[in-house]
Amino acid sequence: MTSIWNNYQVENSCDELMLSANQPHMASYGLCQYLDVLDKESIKARKTAAEHAILEMGISFTVYSDEGNIDRAWPFDIIPRIIEQQEWQGIEAGLKQRLKALNCFISDVYAEQTFIKEGFIPSDIINTSKNFRKQCVGMRPRHDVWANICGTDLVRDKNGLMYVLEDNLRVPSGVSYMLENRVITKRVFPELLQNIDVLPIDDYPVQLHEMLSSIAPEGVKQPQIVVLTPGIYNSAYFEHAYLAQQMGARLVEGGDLVVQKDNCLYMRTVQGLEKVDVVYRRIDDDFLDPEVFRTDSCLGVPGLMRAWLAGNVALANAPGAGVADDKVVYAYVPEMIRYYLNEEPILPNVETYLCSDPEQLEYVLAHLPELVVKPANESGGYGMIVGPHATAKEIADFRKVIIANPRNYIGQPTLAISTSPTLCKDNLEPRHVDLRPFILQGENIFVTAGGLTRVALRKGSLVVNSSQGGGSKDTWIINMGGK
Repeated sequence: MTSIWNNYQVENSCDELMLSANQPHMASYGLCQYLDVLDKESIKARKTAAEHAILEMGISFTVYSDEGNIDRAWPFDIIPRIIEQQEWQGIEAGLKQRLKALNCFISDVYAEQTFIKEGFIPSDIINTSKNFRKQCVGMRPRHDVWANICGTDLVRDKNGLMYVLEDNLRVPSGVSYMLENRVITKRVFPELLQNIDVLPIDDYPVQLHEMLSSIAPEGVKQPQIVVLTPGIYNSAYFEHAYLAQQMGARLVEGGDLVVQKDNCLYMRTVQGLEKVDVVYRRIDDDFLDPEVFRTDSCLGVPGLMRAWLAGNVALANAPGAGVADDKVVYAYVPEMIRYYLNEEPILPNVETYLCSDPEQLEYVLAHLPELVVKPANESGGYGMIVGPHATAKEIADFRKVIIANPRNYIGQPTLAISTSPTLCKDNLEPRHVDLRPFILQGENIFVTAGGLTRVALRKGSLVVNSSQGGGSKDTWIINMGGK
């Protein structure tokens, strides 16, 4: 191949499109061949078209900084990431298995705690978890499912093996960007998508609505569903509004809702109060109900926990689900799968060292320049250190932080995570990527066909979060049988 691929080199990582220089994977052959015949001006025109579409569609995210909140256009790379359907089927099965086990664990934590009592996880890990909510003990949501929406982050190592990096079970975000990436790609490469059999993803809003309907209180046949947002200044507000619109649900803020003396939740409308049956909440536990959690919260709804505990409204995700959204608890998920499901894990964890364990802490401190060390409950790439990319001072300072609170940190080897060709000015260059598929569990369980591929736009960077300068790509799950 020539033109745009001329200088593209597969480096020390597995590449999502290319086996080696000028040799694409079988699944990506059609895409690579198509791009090969386009000159640089044609590629540039498509990139410009994508940028205009993003502005026209208002796709944005908010970056919080010392200078204030900054709205930015969604950073999108037009070159898709490709996974063959046969491989995806195994990944999908592993994602379903994982969420089922996690929900069994959360149910157990707030009930008998047999996993703890039988010694599979130290009780201190749960007792010291900032996301364990004692107010939830004894509660049983519909179908015993606490985490209804999960975004699981996957990475591929240099040998091509897919690993689970973390599970996002509190208020996972990004699915709207996955959906809009496909819309933009259809505008940019309409003729290409007609000739390659890419599995659709546009059924997600329907699946989300069906899942939320399935967790409504017993006896409710046509539930009133609302999306509860913190408001327009939240970094994911675009997504909140987008999903509400796509589902035909109401987008509400805390002040739009009220819990009455009957312990039922109502929405204020011009016609009067209207009963609400299901809340897809995009507010963290701490701000959900000032009667129970932070008393200074103006974002939540006073009495919402009373309504939920009384069984009069469903909350997705359920309060307390974050007890399993902890990078320390993550280390025990393979054992949860064996314990609750009597199955071997399909998707492996990344090797993980718990700083709460004295021996493992000693190893982490001795190997800080080689490891990635993360806090247990941060997100967005904050509060972590990537040893190989850190300075000696940064490592020395972080060592003190770990020693001060070892329970809050885990160490993992620095993986040579996979790359994908990314348009950098006029050339394709390899950039590291991860993948966040979305899993829904209510009465049934559903996995998106692919997910949100996030890409580290800075050369050599392993940090893919948009808040840290990352971008995203469309993800194609390709049926090799063709159209």
